[in-house]
Amino acid sequence: MPDHEHPVEHQPTARPSRQHKPDEPWDRGPGSSVGGAPGAEPARQVVTSDPARIRALTHPLRLQLLDLLDDHGPSTATQCAALTGESVASCSFHLRTLARHGFIEPAERTGREKPWQVVGHGRRTLWDQEAPGSLRAVTELARITLDRQAARTADWLDRASALPPEWLDASTMTVSTFWATADEMAQLTSEIEALTARFAGRSDDPTLRPEGARSAHFWAVAYGEPDLDPVPDEASPAHDRRRPDDEPRDRPHPVGPRR
Repeated sequence: MPDHEHPVEHQPTARPSRQHKPDEPWDRGPGSSVGGAPGAEPARQVVTSDPARIRALTHPLRLQLLDLLDDHGPSTATQCAALTGESVASCSFHLRTLARHGFIEPAERTGREKPWQVVGHGRRTLWDQEAPGSLRAVTELARITLDRQAARTADWLDRASALPPEWLDASTMTVSTFWATADEMAQLTSEIEALTARFAGRSDDPTLRPEGARSAHFWAVAYGEPDLDPVPDEASPAHDRRRPDDEPRDRPHPVGPRR
């Protein structure tokens, strides 16, 4: 989960220590995918659990700049300023910060202009239980990502009436509560992350887009509840006690005119 984007509000949990390289993309835990093309190959993603690099992303303007570079390709500080409404000096500072931490790099220059481009395709931030401050940095980035995605969704709802009925019917917000093991949740996370792989390449190559295709957005959060005992005491009177939302179900939220 802010890869970033990558999104997550978990408290630290005690887990057996395991040795691994801090930036291996197969790692799991609180984290996020932040920006990038759908279905980006893991080998082409920028993956990090370094708290210093993750904290470099915990600024709304820097995430916005990464979005702009993802969507518009190589851009200068002047172009970014025009698109964000921020000053050229501010955009230039934050672009240099992103470059210093390896998320963007200089693109081919055109005259005196100095454009920037993203490194790789997509970004993933992961927590490393052996790195002090890693979980805190990932959580802080996830909170910012959550705020940005909530605002983006609210903006879509405000403008949804401009969409054709078939696009309203094709859109959804879904909430589901269920019981699962950690391994099952990890599998679910992998499946969610792979959902948009079928659209890979369309952002960069318009010729791959079918007729009628338009830009679409997907974001998801999946987590285990921290306040419930996963193994209730069968002898306890509370064993059969359920909260109103404990039943497994899928509740789609209607957003279209005929749902």
